[in-house]
Amino acid sequence: MSQIFDFSGNEEFYHGGSIYSNPKEAGSFLSLGIVNHVDVYFPNKRARISAPLVPGGESLEQKKQVSLDVLPDECLYEILRRLPGDQERSSCASVSKRWLMLLSSIPSADLCNKFEVVAEEGDEIESDGFLTRSLEGKKATDVRLAAIAVGSGGRGGLGKLTIRGSNSVRGVTDLGLKAVARCCPSLKSVSLWNVSSVGDEGLVEIANGCHRLEKLDLCNCPSITNKALFAIAKNCPTLTSLSIEGCQYIGNEGVQAIGQFCPNLKSVTIKDCPLVGDQGVASLMSSASFVLTKLKLQGLNVTDLSLAVIGHYGKTVTDLVLANLQNVNEKGFWVMGNAQGLQHLRSFTISSCRGVTDVAVEAVGKGCPNLKQFVLKKCAFMSDNGLMSFAKAARSLESLQIEECHRITQIGFFGLLLNCGPKLKALTMSSCFGFKDMILGFPLPNKSAPLRSVTVSNCPGLGDMTLAMLAKLCPQLQCVNFHGLPYITDAGLLSLIESCDAGAGLVKVGLSGCVNVTDNVVIALAKYHGGTLEVLNLEGCGKVTDAGLVAIADDCLVLNELDVSKCAITDFGVATLARSKQLSLQILSLSGCSMLSDKCLPFLVKLGQSLMGMNLQNCNSISSSVIDMLVGRLFRCDILS
Repeated sequence: MSQIFDFSGNEEFYHGGSIYSNPKEAGSFLSLGIVNHVDVYFPNKRARISAPLVPGGESLEQKKQVSLDVLPDECLYEILRRLPGDQERSSCASVSKRWLMLLSSIPSADLCNKFEVVAEEGDEIESDGFLTRSLEGKKATDVRLAAIAVGSGGRGGLGKLTIRGSNSVRGVTDLGLKAVARCCPSLKSVSLWNVSSVGDEGLVEIANGCHRLEKLDLCNCPSITNKALFAIAKNCPTLTSLSIEGCQYIGNEGVQAIGQFCPNLKSVTIKDCPLVGDQGVASLMSSASFVLTKLKLQGLNVTDLSLAVIGHYGKTVTDLVLANLQNVNEKGFWVMGNAQGLQHLRSFTISSCRGVTDVAVEAVGKGCPNLKQFVLKKCAFMSDNGLMSFAKAARSLESLQIEECHRITQIGFFGLLLNCGPKLKALTMSSCFGFKDMILGFPLPNKSAPLRSVTVSNCPGLGDMTLAMLAKLCPQLQCVNFHGLPYITDAGLLSLIESCDAGAGLVKVGLSGCVNVTDNVVIALAKYHGGTLEVLNLEGCGKVTDAGLVAIADDCLVLNELDVSKCAITDFGVATLARSKQLSLQILSLSGCSMLSDKCLPFLVKLGQSLMGMNLQNCNSISSSVIDMLVGRLFRCDILS
C-alpha cells in the first residue's frame, strides 16, 4: 500500500488492460446499479482512483473531475433511466447529443418513475397529452424530435405532433419517430406532410408505443406502405380519423385492415392513392359503416361499384366528398341515390366527375332526403333540367354552390328559385359561362323564394335583367355579393336594393369588380339599408367618389367593414368619414386610392381610434413618413402599407 502513496507518476501504473479477467464481469457490475455510486478511471500515465471506499484499502484523494461520457452506452443508459424525474431528464438531455439520443431511446415503461402518484391509495395517472408540437422545413430534424420527446413528459405529455417538410441534410427519419414512440405514450394525433425519409419502421414504432392514437394524417409520404397501416390498425383501436394523400404504396390491404380493426373510425380521407380501388373502399364501408360519418374519396381508380357500396352501407355518413373519379359513370350515382342508404347525409360535394348528369343529380336529390348542403364543381354534363329536378327533390336543402358548370343558364338559375324547397337560404354560382342576360317569358308566381344570401362571381353574362327578376323573386335577401360582373349597372342594382325588405334589411353587400357601379347605388344602400348594413365592399368600383362616402357617413349606423380600394375618393371623403358621429369602423381598406395624399393624416388618425385594421397599400401619394407616423400613433390597428 505504501508503494501506492509513494507513486509520483514517472512510472506506468496501469497498462490499459481490463481490471476484470472476464469482460462480462464489468458489465454485470455496472448493470447492478453500482454505477450510481462509483466513478472509477485508470489512465495509462497518471492513476486516479475515486471511490467512497475501496474494499480492503483506504480513501484516495480525487485529483480531478471525470466525465460520465467515458462509460459505454449500456452503462449510461442504466444511469439515465434511473433519473428521479422529468426535470432531471430534461436537464441531462441538454448535456450533449449523445445523452439526448440515449434518453430518447428509453421507453417510458423502462423509466423508474414512469407514473406519478397523486393519491394516498396509490392511484397512478399518466400524462394526458396536452402539448402540441409542429416542425416545419429546416426545423424538422431527428434531434429536435428527440428533444420534444424527452422534454414533453413533465409538461403534460405530447398529444399532437405535426411534421411538414424536412431538413434536406438532416431530415426527420424513422429514428426521430422512434424517439417519440418510446417517450410519448400519450400521443393522440400524428400528421406527416411531405416527409419522404420516414418509412414503415417509424410508424410501426408509433403503433407499438402510442396505443391512444386517434388521428393519423399522411400526405405525400412515398416510403410508407400497407405494413404501417397494418400496425396502426392492430395496435390503435381508438383511431377515429385517417387521412391518406399521395401515398403511392398504400393500397386496398391497408385500408381494409383499418376498417376491420378500428371500430371507432369516424372520418376517412383517401386522395391520389393509385393502389386504392373498389376492394379497399368496399371493405372499409362494409366494416366501418356503423360509425363512419365523414368520407372523402379523390383521384382514385374506383368504379360504379364503390358508389353502390357507399349508397348501401353509408347509413351513418353525414359528410361525403367525391372528387376526380374519372371511372365513375351515371349508373354509379343513380344506384347510390336509389340504394336509400344515405338517409343521414347532410353535406355532399361532387367535383370533376364526368358521371354527374341530369339523371344522376335527380337520383341524389331523391335518395338523400336530409341533404342540407350541396356543392357541384366542374360537372360538365349537368344542365338546367337536372338542376330544376334536383331542386324539386331536395326539399331540405339549405345551401347550394355551383361552380364551373357551363350548361347552367339563366333558365336553370330561376327554375331553381321557383322550384326549391322552403329551407334554401344560400345560393352561390361561380364561373358559369352559360349565363346570357335575357327576358324570360314565363309568369312569376305570387310566392317569393326563401333565399337570404346570393353570391355570383365571374359569370360575365349576368346583367340587369337577371337582377330585376331576382329582386322580384327574393325580397328577403340580406347578403348580396356580386364579383366581377361587368354588365350590371345602377339600374339593376337599384331595383334589387329597393325591393329588398326594409324590415330585415341588407347586412352584407359586395360589389367588387363591378366597374359600372356609381355613387347612386351607394346612396341608395345608405338610404334604404343604412340601419342594418354592416359590411360594404366596393373594391374596383372606379366610378364611386366622395359623394358615396358622404352618404355612408350620414346614414350608415352600424357599418364596421368598408372597402373602397381603387375608388375615385380623395382626402375630402376620408375627412367626411372621420367627422361622422355614429360611424365606428373596424376595418377600412383604401388600397390603390391614388388621389389620397398626406393631408388625410389627421383624419386617418381619428378613424384609427376604432379601427382594428387599415389597408393603405399602393396609395402612392401618401409618403412613407406619414405611414410611419400612423403606425406610431395607432397601436391597436394593424396597418398594411
